[in-house]
Amino acid sequence: MKYLLVMLGGGFGSLARYLAGTAIMSRYGGRFPFATLAVNVTGCFLIGLLMTYFTERLPPSTYWRPLLVVGFLGGYTTFSSFEWETYSAARDGGFWLALLNIAGSVTLGYTAVWLGAALARR
Repeated sequence: MKYLLVMLGGGFGSLARYLAGTAIMSRYGGRFPFATLAVNVTGCFLIGLLMTYFTERLPPSTYWRPLLVVGFLGGYTTFSSFEWETYSAARDGGFWLALLNIAGSVTLGYTAVWLGAALARR
């Protein structure tokens, strides 16, 4: 059942990202990736909201997190997961671990994109 919920949420999350991105870029097109920024920021807000509710305010459920966090937000943006994990590390006293995650993810991610593009151009 959890696999089905992740798949269902992921499909809707991907569709939401496409619709939001298309709407934003048709209105605010240009060189700056406003759509990606908007999706990433709204995804971060939603994961903060949902994970706090799921872990601190609501009774335990085996279905909401796979559907909404792993599925929907996973399809919508994985940036929110990165930010939640960074926030959790800092909140739990791991400031340097959070900083390492930020620096490593951005630096290694950019390097991986650059290497992938360079390889594809060969």
